[in-house]
Amino acid sequence: MASLIEPESPSPDIYIPKEWSEAADSIAYDSVTSPPPIALVCGAKNCGKTTFSRYLLNILLQRYRKVAYLDTDVGQPEFTPPGFLSLTVVDKLTPDLTIPCLKTPERCFFFGDVSSKRDPRAYLNAIFTLYDYYRKEYCLSDKSKNPTKTELPLVINTPGWVKGVGYDILVDMLKYIAPTYLVKINISAESKNLPAGAFWLDEDYNGMFNLIEINSARQDSFNRSVLVQKDARLLRDLRIMAYFRQCFPSNLKITTIKELAHALASHPPYEVPISSVKIRHLHCEVPSSEIFYGLNATIVGLAVSSEGSENLPLSVGLGIVRGIDTFKGLLYVITPVPQNTLENVDLFLQGYIQIPTCLLQVQGCISPYMSANVISTS
Repeated sequence: MASLIEPESPSPDIYIPKEWSEAADSIAYDSVTSPPPIALVCGAKNCGKTTFSRYLLNILLQRYRKVAYLDTDVGQPEFTPPGFLSLTVVDKLTPDLTIPCLKTPERCFFFGDVSSKRDPRAYLNAIFTLYDYYRKEYCLSDKSKNPTKTELPLVINTPGWVKGVGYDILVDMLKYIAPTYLVKINISAESKNLPAGAFWLDEDYNGMFNLIEINSARQDSFNRSVLVQKDARLLRDLRIMAYFRQCFPSNLKITTIKELAHALASHPPYEVPISSVKIRHLHCEVPSSEIFYGLNATIVGLAVSSEGSENLPLSVGLGIVRGIDTFKGLLYVITPVPQNTLENVDLFLQGYIQIPTCLLQVQGCISPYMSANVISTS
């Protein structure tokens, strides 16, 4: 695929069935405005969680001026590049439910991987911190104390890993957040679905909850839901490329991978003094003598250590380490993060988010990280 303008091809098979619209309407209109609804959407991979979440966002925006969106899917996030856990406040309708779009989150953490399996505890800690922030900023325990404060509904999108450890993570998330609505999307392959009923609750639970079970919207001639296999790696690469496309003016003609590769290769990087930043490796330990070897030609999370906690610093975006000059003590970094924000960054977080290979293999573009002096495989 050579185009950057179609992150995901719209599918004519996607439609909004009656039970989906009824579910969204019940969340938006059957609930009181204060406190606003908190809806968590879950289900197996490719069942339509993201599409339903976008649709629910649009329905809620017909009643509320703004809606908060907590994205817990680090592999296929809605508004950020891969590897982030984020809380975004949305104030505009999404016209096309099939095409994701990048937005600046109100608060986000760089987890540094496309799955929670490497560190479930850190993953949950980041989610709980984002939810606590939402409760503090957009929920009122006593409206008389702050009558001008705006309450916002919350939509929570979850990953499709719902078996084994993934199931345990989801249960912990549900118990902590205690959403007022749980939307469970089922597919025809029952073995891949979550258990029936309120599977996350203890037997002695006496509180109130609303469980909505709906079927996947993709169906065949026998009325069976059909999983559409997505190329997850390709979608992640396209999202990363769309993110770094923001390094350039929108009116600059960059619509293909080749054009983006040429633009990035010739783009002047920021000079960052090595002494001004700390480097932290997520999910692994790297000997101090090997830090710069491992950092060169990688994507890093840009964070501000003074904001958030020591173990969970707030992130402001991504950067590509274009080169390292140990003699001058400089890192060369390409990023779309505005300079005034970048000046506060003092921490580079290195995880497992990689530069898309297709950017390094463009014919006619000499990448600094690809050697031409190799034996041909043909």
